[in-house]
Parts: sequence; C-alpha cells; structure tokens
Amino acid sequence: MSHAAPRSAAGPVSAALVVPFEQLRMTDVEVVGGKNASLGEMISELAASDVRVPGGFATTALAFRQFLEHGGLRERIQRKLDALNVDDVRALAEAGAQIRAWVIETPFPPALESEIRAHYARLAADHPQASFAVRSSATAEDLPDASFAGQQETFLNVHGIDEVLLRVKEVFASLYNDRAISYRVHKGFAHADVALSAGVQRMVRSDLGAAGVMFTIDTESGFDQVVFITSSYGLGETVVQGAVNPDEFYVHKPTLAAGRPPIIRRSLGSKLQRMEFASAAEKAASGRLVKVVDTPPEQRNRYSLSDADVVELARYAVVIEKHYGRPMDIEWGKDGEDGLLYILQARPETVKSHSAGRVEQRYKLKGDHSKTPVLAEGRAIGQKVGAGTVRLVRSPSEMERVQPGDILVTEMTDPNWEPVMKRAAAIVTNRGGRTCHAAIIARELGIPAVVGCGDATERINEGALVTVSCAEGDTGYVYDGLLETEITEVKRGEMPYCPIKIMMNVGNPTLAFDFAQIPNSGVGLARLEFIINNYIGVHPKAILDYPNVDPELKKAVESVARGHASPRAFYVDKLAEGVATIAAAFWPKPVIVRLSDFKSNEYRKLIGGARYEPDEENPMLGFRGASRYISGEFGDAFAMECEALRRVRSDMGFTNVEIMVPFVRTVKQAEAVVRMLAERGLKRGANGEPGGLRLIMMCEVPSNAILAEQFLEHFDGMSIGSNDLTQLTLGLDRDSGLEQLAHDFDERDPAVKALISRAITACRATGKYVGICGQGPSDHADFADWLASEGIVSISLNPDSVVETWTRLAERR
Repeated sequence: MSHAAPRSAAGPVSAALVVPFEQLRMTDVEVVGGKNASLGEMISELAASDVRVPGGFATTALAFRQFLEHGGLRERIQRKLDALNVDDVRALAEAGAQIRAWVIETPFPPALESEIRAHYARLAADHPQASFAVRSSATAEDLPDASFAGQQETFLNVHGIDEVLLRVKEVFASLYNDRAISYRVHKGFAHADVALSAGVQRMVRSDLGAAGVMFTIDTESGFDQVVFITSSYGLGETVVQGAVNPDEFYVHKPTLAAGRPPIIRRSLGSKLQRMEFASAAEKAASGRLVKVVDTPPEQRNRYSLSDADVVELARYAVVIEKHYGRPMDIEWGKDGEDGLLYILQARPETVKSHSAGRVEQRYKLKGDHSKTPVLAEGRAIGQKVGAGTVRLVRSPSEMERVQPGDILVTEMTDPNWEPVMKRAAAIVTNRGGRTCHAAIIARELGIPAVVGCGDATERINEGALVTVSCAEGDTGYVYDGLLETEITEVKRGEMPYCPIKIMMNVGNPTLAFDFAQIPNSGVGLARLEFIINNYIGVHPKAILDYPNVDPELKKAVESVARGHASPRAFYVDKLAEGVATIAAAFWPKPVIVRLSDFKSNEYRKLIGGARYEPDEENPMLGFRGASRYISGEFGDAFAMECEALRRVRSDMGFTNVEIMVPFVRTVKQAEAVVRMLAERGLKRGANGEPGGLRLIMMCEVPSNAILAEQFLEHFDGMSIGSNDLTQLTLGLDRDSGLEQLAHDFDERDPAVKALISRAITACRATGKYVGICGQGPSDHADFADWLASEGIVSISLNPDSVVETWTRLAERR
C-alpha cells in the first residue's frame, strides 16, 4: 500500500479558503470533507498508476464558517434552530426554507469570492467550454459516527463563474435542508460542529458516453476477489439513484493480475433512460441543468461498455483499493468525446467489508414452491427472506401508511424515503440495480430487497400477503402468499482436521461467492444444468439452427441473445461465464464440472426443445450422458459445451476446473467420449499444469463398478453418483412417486454398497481419485462412516450439510 506524505490539518490547507484538489490529501478530511480529500489523494498519489481523475478545487471549512459569520448569518441560523422542534414536520419545513433563503441572499465575503473566481479561471483556462459539477462534502470535527451521505446537494452541467458562485452558495444552503437538520438533532450533533466544503470539478462528458459505480468486493456476499461494476449510458446519477437497471460485470482480481481475460460474468440491463446535459435554451426555459431521455433500442440491446473498458476500470479499482488498504466504493465516468475513463469519486465500502462474522444466518424457503405464483422478479439484494402485507407507496407523502413489518412496493427510492424503509420487512422497486439507493439502504438495514422489477407496482396489489425471497441467487422473487422459511446458522473459519476432503455441490453460479465462504475442500459437483436452464433457456439445437427456424422460435432466440455477437456466441459465453464464476469463487481449489446431464424430457422443457427431443417412455434410461455427446444428432451441440470449458481453462486460466463425464454405459463409450473431448481442445493431461486436465467419470451405472479397472484406463478417477447407482442396482425408478417403492430406495443396501466398495478399491489400487457426490452421506451418518472406512477420498455435499458433516466425521476419527 502506498501512503500519502503526512500533513498537519493545522498547516496551510486548513488556513486557506480555497484549495486545488492536487494539494489535498486524506489528512485534510476535517478541512474539505471526505469526498474532496479523496479526490485530491487520488490525483496526487495515483497519477503514476495512470488513474485519471478530473481536476478541480474545494472551498474549506474555514471558508464556510467565515461565510456564516459574514453579516451575522450564523447567529440568526442558530436562534432559528434553537427554537425548532424537528419532529414538527411543518415547522421543520418552514425553518429550513427560511434558513436556506438567508444563505442564498447573503453575499460571499470579498476574499472568498475572489479566491473562487481565481481558482475557476485557472481551471477553465484549459477547458473554456467545459461544464462543471458542484458537489457537497460535509466536514465534522470529532464526530466519527457522522454519516452525511446523500444529505446535501449536487449540481451538474454548471457553466461559467457566475453560475458556479450561485451553485456553491446553494451547496452551502443544503446543509440546512430538512433531512440534514433532523439528522443532526436526532444524532445529538451540534449544528455548529458541522461545516460544508463545496467541490468544483470539471465534468467528464459521460452524458455522451457511460457512467456507473464499482465496488472492489461483491456487494451481496462480501467475496473480496472480484470487482463488481455497474454501467449505463449517460450521467451516472441514474445508476446511483436507481432510475435505471444497469449492465453488470464481475472481474476476477487474480485473473486480471495474471493478464488473462478476467470478466467472469456479464448481465445486460434494460437501461431504459439516460441522463444528459440540458442545452442552454432548455436551462433558460426550465431552470433544469440536466434532462432524462429514453435510451434508443439499439443501445439498450447492447452493453454500455466494451470488455476493454471493463478491464481498465477493474485495474483502476484494484489500484485504488491497494492504495487505501480497504474495499472501496467508486464512481466512474466514460467521456463520450475523448473515449477515456475517469474516476469521479472513491470512498470506503461500509457494509459487507464490516459484516464478516464467525456465524452467519442462511435463509431457505421450506418445501416445494415451484408452483407458487411469482408476482414479480428482479435483482436480489442480500440473501434473506421477508414476508408481510404489501403497501404500494407512490410518493414520500404517503410514507406514513407503511407500518412495521410491511412490504414496501414503489417505483424507486431516494434519501427522503429512509425513515420509512427502516420499518419495512422487505423492499420491492420497479427501477434500480445493485448499486441504487434502495439496494444500498437495504444492505445497511439488513433487509431483503428486490430491485429493478419493471412492473411490480402494476402486478402486486395493495394489501396482498407476499413473500420476498432473496435466498435463491442473483434473481429475487416476490411470491404470492406467506411461505414458510427455514433459517440455519453456518459457522465460518477454521475447522477441525478431517481425513476425508469435504467438498460441495454447486449448481447456481450466483450463489458461488457466498458458498465459497463455507469451509470446504473445493467443488465435487458443479452442474451445468442450472446454467443452461436459467442463463440460456433455449435448446442448443435451436441456437445452432438459427436463423432457419420458425418465426416464433427465431424471435425467442434473438431476445435471449441480445448483446452477444451471435446466438452461438451467446450460448458459449453464458456457459463459460457460469463455470468461470464457480471456478473463480473457489480458486485455486478443484472444481469438478460435470458435463450436461439433461434427460430428453428435461431438454424438451427448454425453448424449442419439443422440436428436437424424442418423447421417451423412460428418459432416465434413455438418450443421456456420454451416448448423447458422441451421437451424430447432438455432436455439434456438445461442441459448444466443450468450447466454453476450453475457454475457461485455456484462455481464462482456471486450471482448477476438472471435467466429469456422466452416464458412461460402456468402455467403448468411454474411449469415444475421451477422444471427442481431445478433438475439441480438452485433452486429458493438457494445459501445461502439473498433471494437466483431469477427466473424471461418474460411477453411476453398475457396469462402471464391475469393469472399473477398464474404465479407469481412460479416466483419472471416479465420482460415485449414488442416486443413479442405487436406482440401476435395485431396479427402482427414482423419479417414481409411488410410496410403495420409496422405502426400498436406500444407498445403504448391501448390493449398492458392494458396487461402491468395488469402485473405491479399484481407484485406490490404480492410484486414481475416488469421491462421492450424492446426498446419502449427509442424510445417513453411518453411511458416511462406512465410506470413510472404505477409503473414499472426498465427499461432496449440498452446502447446508457441509459444516455438520465435516464436524461429525472429524469427531469420529
């Protein structure tokens, strides 16, 4: 970490009225506030790392206090506030308006106005046509718990010295808006202890480009090995305020440092609107400095940043985080004229980086809720579940209708909504992304929120009973009715020694960052089916046949593939991103990725699936696994899967990914599928790492155990799929709902155990890996003990069973 040179707040900066950003450091927070001090710190200390920050200047706390003394303003304000009851909303509004009017009417002291003019002239000399932003930066001496974020004003697209002077005064006046006055009184802060610094900064022309917010930590899980970036066209206020659903990107820091393609996940936002500068005529007519316009469809349907831009922003973020030595919350803008990226603000991230504990609560909906009506869905904020009565609130004037425990449903929120947000059990908004106001406040309050639903206020009725679930990954759902919730506690930190590796089963990449923080030895089963179902949703053959498909299917393919070079590129991109996200979450621990194992009836449920899949009587025993991959009918679709995995391993460098082949019926199939994988860039032992690519096979057909030695000539190990192995050994259909058969399905049956023992013995004799990825070991303690005694290398479990099973096995050894 680099350090700014120590500087005393009693030095020349604190004695000045106006200071250029480049002369400021973080040691000047009490003089110019955190926002302006941070801008100066970055300009001074990070220029050598090519981090661009637009120049500017700041008025000091001394300037503000001299302004208040000018004409006796401070005494008038203090008398007005001393007589005020801030809980009387009408009296508060009247007093605030009166004080703000006094501030606007009071002329600057001549020395202060002269300095502002001189610094503006210097700043504007190189950019005579430039627009400026005038922002507030609150200062508070000896008030460590003070947080003034969002309480004061910001003015954009400010032109000329006369307008700059007016906006500086309006920034000063905003220290006395109703919310700020009430906050100080309720916090017990003396009004005189708080001052305001106005920052004047040259504006980046992001109104012609793009802007957004990024965090050097995942905002939901606290996973610190990624940079999370949000982006939309136009000025960044639409992203900060939650007025748009932005594009989202995740960048893996170790992969970035290694110089490999580091973007592990992308999500295309709707970006329905953009904020632009108002023209001079529009400003004169309406008084508004900016305007909001609809985003053209062609822009909405593509990402607002190129991959190169995303990588450059992530590099800036890592440099800033390293300098400050903590996770950071950073605003950025892309200038549409010069095409360059700029950092506009940086402050410490204050929620997830301080919330890590040894015990964490995990929420899960009980039972099967797949048929429960979903009233709305959007971006999940947090991982909790909330339930209660809906209150549809159109404006802050209706806030008193929200009672403790209600579900707040509205268009979007801003700081004026914060008092009522504290009462809500959950928040649902039509607009906004993960970094919008509603999302930030929900995280601080520890309540679930679903943002960016689009039409929640139309689809959810006032007074309805609903359940808001953020416990199912990136997507949050609003379910009709009150659903039962299960809450468990998961311990973090060091675990006792266990002779068996405890791995976990992961299907949903959006939960991987969270799951990775549970003690584990890696991923024993990463399923592709969830990615195909939820990220893609279209049958791979329909992707390949595009555009030569019927109009309805063609439209569906085009809809899901927006933002990608082609439908085929979309399919490969989404598979690669899903796998890369899991691999990044657990890096460098092994992640065993099972090739897709949909049955024909499951493939039929994908868009276009009925056109390509046979209607089998018993799909569990049909066209699945290795036989599907090597068939002429599915070979080209399987090639896309291979391309995605090759990209993750070879291009992105996630060599912790191992590949597992399911349902290999015969040794001939084993030979054929290994040969096909090699032809498609996934050669066993390849990629240059020690030992190269490991190919694992599922041991789930009795023939796999009976001829284990022959199968192992083609693979580096086996993972026992106890569900299918039990089914095929005992002749039971595990999908059968007949109660008469349920009691017969038991992986502890002697016949099943004999086959498992046979497979373990063969693997150990040949020095190959052997694990199990069924649920049996977590359901039956005696079965886990037996597997350990047989010499199993690893047990892979659902995440909610990991800690309990690990502890139990460690205690029994």
